[in-house]
Amino acid sequence: MRMSKLFVQTLREFPSDAEVISHKLLVRAGYIRKLTNGVYNYLPLMWRVLKKIENIVREEMDASGAQELLMPFVQPSELWLESGRWEVYGKELMRLKDRHNREMCLGPTHEEVITSIGREGIRSYKQLPVNLYQIQSKFRDEIRPRFGLLRGREFIMKDAYSFDADEQGLDKSYEIMAKAYTRIFERCGLETKMVQSDSGAIGGSVSHEFMVLVNEDAENNAGENDVFYCTKCGYSANSNHAVSILNEVETDGHFDCAKIVDTPNTHSIEELSEFLKIPSSVICKCLIYVIDGKYVAALIRGDRTIEETKLMNAFQGNDIRIARNDEIEEIMNISGFNAVAGFIGPKGLKGVEIIADETVKDLKNFVIGINQNDKHFVGANWGIDVELPQKIEDIRLVEENDKCVDCNAPLKVTKGIEVGNIFKLGTKYSKAMNATFADKDGQEKPFIMGCYGIGISRTAAAAVERHHDEFGIKWPLAIAPYTVIVVPVSDQDETQMRVAEEIYNKLLEAKVEVILDDRQERAGVKLKDADLIGIPYRITVGKTIKDNLVEFKERATNNMVTITPDEAVSRILAL
Repeated sequence: MRMSKLFVQTLREFPSDAEVISHKLLVRAGYIRKLTNGVYNYLPLMWRVLKKIENIVREEMDASGAQELLMPFVQPSELWLESGRWEVYGKELMRLKDRHNREMCLGPTHEEVITSIGREGIRSYKQLPVNLYQIQSKFRDEIRPRFGLLRGREFIMKDAYSFDADEQGLDKSYEIMAKAYTRIFERCGLETKMVQSDSGAIGGSVSHEFMVLVNEDAENNAGENDVFYCTKCGYSANSNHAVSILNEVETDGHFDCAKIVDTPNTHSIEELSEFLKIPSSVICKCLIYVIDGKYVAALIRGDRTIEETKLMNAFQGNDIRIARNDEIEEIMNISGFNAVAGFIGPKGLKGVEIIADETVKDLKNFVIGINQNDKHFVGANWGIDVELPQKIEDIRLVEENDKCVDCNAPLKVTKGIEVGNIFKLGTKYSKAMNATFADKDGQEKPFIMGCYGIGISRTAAAAVERHHDEFGIKWPLAIAPYTVIVVPVSDQDETQMRVAEEIYNKLLEAKVEVILDDRQERAGVKLKDADLIGIPYRITVGKTIKDNLVEFKERATNNMVTITPDEAVSRILAL
């Protein structure tokens, strides 16, 4: 490809609406252009990258025994009503009606469609196991799309679905996919960590995410999840699933007696702790949430934070948010109190489900809100001054240096970008949609299913997050749009242009993906664009060609050597 013909426009500045480096660089280097909020055009360079990733995914999926198909992007509501997800999926599901007033949706995922395919096409255990996959566009109407391709509304995804006769079969399918995913990301030049995670709207009993770990010190890093991990035993989990053993802290307030005390203007745990001269670990914090439209009061030790996904899952919910002030006022009115956030306690609340984190069980002589403004109860004890809720679960966010549940070593934390996930769905969809097969005894049984996703466009963006410098992108060789770029410094120098053309043609003949920058541009512009676009290798033909030498640069390391044109070609062919 000649640069003068390549459809690419690089920008001098980063786009003003871009927050993370992958978004900034992909726009500035001419890979993507925004069409509307959360929706992007994939320009020729980007499409080449995506096709490279797709081909790696396809090769590894085929090698694992999976079979490719293609399912519709538009799905009828009937299937979603069968599974029970039409109403509960949330506003991320883009619903629409056709000319016959039939309800449809743009597919954010394809569990319902694949289950219908399985029940129509698999009748006997003799046909199992089966793993079917597709590479398809998806649409989720994110409320706040951001980070470019990392959290867009439309995106490209590989999703696979396994059908097995029993749990042992699912375990095997799950392991096969986990190994295939590891190979896929290694081939894409990405180091990933497989971490335990929450199943979310997909459902299922067990799930893992493949996370690309990012440098937390990097400016504008796009790490969207905290990953807790143990360097001793290898335990790792997303923050929404991580568990830990708590370090010992003070949990006895040592108050002389139980009583109500004035605590003016102590709306936060920090303010209350400072006012009473006590550690926050002897305070029982009460927060009001709205889960699927219902009020929930969550109790947790004052020095810990609630993990909202865990809290939502404790009530098998699909949507969670902190209650607004007017909703707290409504609860107070119903309960006969008059208090604002910061002074709320569980005693006497009406119309509210109450749950406690495990951290509050061991509290003694602690401090708790009593639904009176500027007042708290000190020296409280469970069963005497206030009842311990019946619903007690782990709803806390793990913190760095908590102890590992497997080996007791301190946990570490880093940021990660999810690029793949695998789920053990079990019979969640097959039972709901009556998708069955005949077992060896002739009995009808629901399929045991698994679900396995890879974000194709997310993987490309994650690669940029992981591989870049201040000058631009550093594509891993396997997914780079082109392998090498040949840059003649002066298009007016006949010798430079002749040698550049010779190198270009030799590489073309050898089936190397190569760009010749034949533009009538200054050398500085050409060299900066080569670094910005991120082509792995650059051969620069400049003044040293009079000595039969060219400059060979490796973009990943920025190392440069001066060698002959023939040596440059040979080096590329060897690579």
